[in-house]
Amino acid sequence: MEVIIQPSPKAVCAIAARHVAHLLRTKHKAVLGLPTGSTPISLYAEIVRMHREEGLDFKQATTFNLDEYVGIDPANPASYHSFMRQHLFDHLNLDPKNIHMPDGMAKDMPLACQAYETAIREAGGIDLQILGIGADGHIGFNEPSSSLSSRTRLKTLTDKTMRFNKSFFSPGQPVPRYAITMGVGTIMEARACLLLAFGDAKAVAVERMVEGAVSAMVPASILQMHPQAVVILDEAAAKNLRHKDYYRFVYNHKPEWQQR
Repeated sequence: MEVIIQPSPKAVCAIAARHVAHLLRTKHKAVLGLPTGSTPISLYAEIVRMHREEGLDFKQATTFNLDEYVGIDPANPASYHSFMRQHLFDHLNLDPKNIHMPDGMAKDMPLACQAYETAIREAGGIDLQILGIGADGHIGFNEPSSSLSSRTRLKTLTDKTMRFNKSFFSPGQPVPRYAITMGVGTIMEARACLLLAFGDAKAVAVERMVEGAVSAMVPASILQMHPQAVVILDEAAAKNLRHKDYYRFVYNHKPEWQQR
């Protein structure tokens, strides 16, 4: 696991966007795994800027989103379908047929989850999976105690996660109790993972993920076992890490060919 510490969320997103750009420029038919939530908004804004100003091309790219609420129509402003259109998809030259989102309205959820796994395999697997981390250490909607070998499936959300997600819903609109999410095992099959975290609220989870034991109680900790996982943090999210100086030294002394 490579840990990169930057002075601000803006600096974090600049580096993350360069990782995305490097992949797209070296593999035009790249497959991206994408998150939602507050963490990737600034990253998506930078990616859109690079598309508009630098010609970053998504024409042949394929995307798979991590998750979607169950029981919310894709047209609902609170759905992750709407989130992705607002912040990313409507601003890029992605081919609509190459955009994949879990079907939260499916009548047969197990079948829909199995079909999502099949679609990922048929696309050749995910080249770069972008992730955020919950304050309790979850990735996607894989809450603490999720199997570290789990596949795409329906998950019951904790009260803590529902309270956090309430800010994305209109006053009085109920927050869904259930979501479809890629499993931890699905995420780990991506060729590379890129996790971003900002702010004091993520510091405890980040410390447990990076320097704690690998545990299903901190699902993100499984990234310690990934052969190519990069974690990019702002100073606030990194504040509890015991080896901050080492991580900075390694990043500042990378060989030129590894720099992005």
